[in-house]
Amino acid sequence: MEEKRLIFVTSPPACGKTRLAKKFAREVKHIVYLDKDTLIPLSKQIFAVAGQPYNRSSDFFEKEIRDYEYDVVLDLAFEALKYENLVMVNAPFTREIRDDEYIKNLRAKLAEHDAKLSVIWIVTDPEVCHQRMIDRDSDRDTWKLEHWDEYLASVNFTIPENLRDENDEKSLILYYNSTDEMADKSFEKLMEYFQNV
Repeated sequence: MEEKRLIFVTSPPACGKTRLAKKFAREVKHIVYLDKDTLIPLSKQIFAVAGQPYNRSSDFFEKEIRDYEYDVVLDLAFEALKYENLVMVNAPFTREIRDDEYIKNLRAKLAEHDAKLSVIWIVTDPEVCHQRMIDRDSDRDTWKLEHWDEYLASVNFTIPENLRDENDEKSLILYYNSTDEMADKSFEKLMEYFQNV
C-alpha cells in the first residue's frame, strides 16, 4: 500500500506558502490541494452579518472565526484522505504547529487513517515577507502593514523543531525561500522526498 500523508505547507504570512503549494501540487501526481484562504469569502460574510469591520487581526476574528476555518479545512482534508494518498493544506497553522498536544492528537487521528503528518516549513527573512506583503496588496494584510512592528513582534519565524520526528524524515521539511536561488534548491530537495510516494 502506498504511503498516505497529510502535508501542511506553513509559515508566517507572505513567506511564499501559496506559490510553493501550487507549484508542488502541479508537480506531484495524485494530490488533493486545499487552501484555507478559499474560506475567506465565507468569513467575510460572517463579519458582514455580525456588523463587524473586516479585520482578520481583530478579537472578533480570533473568537468567532479563526479556529472554525482550521476545523473546516482539516475536516475536508480527512475526507480527502479517504480517496487520495496525498492531501496538502496551505495554511499558517501559526499556533497549532507549536502546540505539542495538538500535534500529538492530530498524528493519532491520522494514524487511525493509516496516514502520517508532514510539515513543510517555509524559512523566509521577515523583511522579504514585508516586501511581498506590500507587493501582493491584499486587504487581509491592511492591519499588518499599518502596524508592522506590532505585527512582527507577534509572529514567530523560528523553525518549529518540535515537529521533528526522528523516525520520520518527512515529518519536518525546511524550504528556504528568501531568494529564488534558495527556493529552487529547496524545491529540488522537496521533490526528492515525494517523488516515489
